[in-house]
Amino acid sequence: MVDPIITASIVYASLFGLMAIGLTLTYITTKVPNFAYGSFVTVGMYTAFSLFRLQGFSPYSSVPIAFIVGSLGSAAMYLGILRTLARRGSSLVALMIATLAIDIAFVGIFGIFSDYLYARYRIIDAPKFVQLPGDYSLFGIQGIVFTAPISLCTITLALFGLLTKTKFGIAMRASVENPSLARVLGINVENVYIFAWSLAGGFAAMSGAYYTLWLPGGIDVGSKLIVEIFASSVLGGLASIYGAALGGVIIGAGEILITTAGANLFGSSVGIYQKGIPLIIMIITLLLFPQGLVSLDLRRAFRKFRNLRSLGWRKSLHLS
Repeated sequence: MVDPIITASIVYASLFGLMAIGLTLTYITTKVPNFAYGSFVTVGMYTAFSLFRLQGFSPYSSVPIAFIVGSLGSAAMYLGILRTLARRGSSLVALMIATLAIDIAFVGIFGIFSDYLYARYRIIDAPKFVQLPGDYSLFGIQGIVFTAPISLCTITLALFGLLTKTKFGIAMRASVENPSLARVLGINVENVYIFAWSLAGGFAAMSGAYYTLWLPGGIDVGSKLIVEIFASSVLGGLASIYGAALGGVIIGAGEILITTAGANLFGSSVGIYQKGIPLIIMIITLLLFPQGLVSLDLRRAFRKFRNLRSLGWRKSLHLS
């Protein structure tokens, strides 16, 4: 049997990596910290829960539907609110506060939806619902332990292929790096932004559907995850999709492993500080690499390691 701490670390790392990719997509397009992003994770949770209880769909079967619902919701948020406010001259701070207001509104909407599910179908009686069944088992291990990291790797590789091997992907990169020049070149920057926000909402809802297989969901669960999601994105450099994936893996796994180690050393009361661990990891990393993990030159580090290794060999030969 695999240690439950290891499996929990794998799932958390994969889900936060997936969430951080979406948050980074919204940031690099509009440069607005999207505090409503966690609510799209909750959209995926409620989509999976509703389809399971009403139609008998497993959370895996509901993932494509959750992706579509999240994509449409995120695109509508960008078109109907953020773009409208930006065109009317709203400041960056105003746009950021608008995303926070949207998140609060989403929590209320989820509460109303929960009440509706109870009044109409009697399938929920609290603002939280339990972990959903329907997962498969492989080698005695819950299936989400395999599905979550595979999904993260697949999506990261697919984005790499899109951004580097296709004309639309190159247009996306141009729109992000220099929107004015992209418009001069005939690229429809707005369509690129809509596509990016749609992908972001889809990834968030997709991770929310997976989340229900591992932990209970609820009206504000996604909103409470925003600290870890932001920490993952900032750790990755905030402007790098691949850095966000890596940052999510570090934050997700680090939160579980460090909390567990602390509980073993100091007692279970350490668990109340779990939400602060991602921030500590982020602060320490940024003190070493101010631009995030994306600024880490792996080739240079490898050359230094190789030089130190060869120097050590030469000293040992000289002493012998």
